[in-house]
Amino acid sequence: MSAQYSPADFQPLTFHDAVPAFKDGTDNPRKYLERCLETIETREPVVRAWVEMNIPAARSAADASTKRYQAGRELSTIDGMPVGIKDVLMTKDMPTRMGSPLFEGNYTKQDSACVQALRGAGAIVLGKTVTTELGMSHPGPTTNPFDPLRTPGGSSSGSAAVVGARMVPAAIGTQVVGSVIRPASFCANYAIKPTLGALNRGERLGFSQSHLGIHAGDLQDMWQVSIEVAKRSGGDPGFPGLYGGTVLHTAARPARLIVMEAEGAPELDEATKGAFDSLLSDLHRAGVEIIGRTDHPLVEAFEQAISESLAISRDICAYEMRWSLENLLEQFGGGLSESLRSRLDIARKMTLDDYRLVLSKRDAARAAHHAISNIADAIISPSSVGPAPTLNNKGVDSGVIHTTGLPNYNAVTSVLGAPTITMPLLAIDQLPVGVQVIGQQHTDDGLAGIARWISQTIHERLV
Repeated sequence: MSAQYSPADFQPLTFHDAVPAFKDGTDNPRKYLERCLETIETREPVVRAWVEMNIPAARSAADASTKRYQAGRELSTIDGMPVGIKDVLMTKDMPTRMGSPLFEGNYTKQDSACVQALRGAGAIVLGKTVTTELGMSHPGPTTNPFDPLRTPGGSSSGSAAVVGARMVPAAIGTQVVGSVIRPASFCANYAIKPTLGALNRGERLGFSQSHLGIHAGDLQDMWQVSIEVAKRSGGDPGFPGLYGGTVLHTAARPARLIVMEAEGAPELDEATKGAFDSLLSDLHRAGVEIIGRTDHPLVEAFEQAISESLAISRDICAYEMRWSLENLLEQFGGGLSESLRSRLDIARKMTLDDYRLVLSKRDAARAAHHAISNIADAIISPSSVGPAPTLNNKGVDSGVIHTTGLPNYNAVTSVLGAPTITMPLLAIDQLPVGVQVIGQQHTDDGLAGIARWISQTIHERLV
């Protein structure tokens, strides 16, 4: 059965607003966890977003958190928060299967950097969420929480779905092309794909444009998880980490926003285009100047520089994962999907000079993005080309099968390494579609303030 989505009426599961009751003793983290488990029991048979859960350990962690609140000694703003972990990231108490039968029973007995940080902050690592095969395109069993006949997106499919289904208030995802922002758009999440390297990727350093991301029911939980992880595990080696305070940035009205077309505009369905244009009109009436590619030559140059973002991402990912795919084929003799084999075919045809060329195109796109930094406060666009497609869709992009939805509005931000925040502000055919704002590198904190203002402004016009 489908659930009707309305941004004005949908009530996500949130955590920060439960904390005052933890402190005064009228509620506690164990009771909060049990409510989450009740929702999981009800919805998981259809949504199918969890690979594994460690409920005894979660209950033990919730009890320990309850005692800390009773003593007034909570560890952080997310102490007691149940969190899902995308199953490409290591957890010492659960296997890491990476969406592939080749990794069944893969107990690493280690925590990824972000998981270690979450535990250190007192968060409750409830379980592992479904991912696509090796975090790429071939889907897992998860369905969209608003329509079981539709995809939740990929590759952070389970992470987006558990938040959209109100099973937990937050979950960890990763993105190399569009794997945080697109599923968040389909599942009515707030989500951040921060500046490249801002959150420690741990063992996920094999891709030069992979990012750790946070899915949540609202902006405040999204930001608090992000900053509490950053405070404990920092950024990637050689990167300064996420900048910003523990408290979500105050709402900040942007003076100017650039509307990005990228490779998404030609694929945008009419209903989504109409809803997005209406949102832009609302922002303009609220005092924001809207700038398009025809309004400034540097914006046009930026659009031209990002026009091959999908192919750039495809080729960089293929080349950088060739060695691991070749090893898997040698070890297992098979077991890879058609989608992954197509990526391997691309990689096998590439030379080192081909890789250098595509890196130069990425550098040019980043330079063009930096060149527009003084023109506007941020970039805005839809987070996806429309609502989630059906599970049996035949999506193909740049020679790679994308049945989890086209990443046409997402590849660009991964190429740029720029911070991106999506907000569930549109409803198309009673399904969620996100709107994203994009900033310059290391402006994540201020971008969250812009996202907060946009969300508040649009919600005021919806009620």
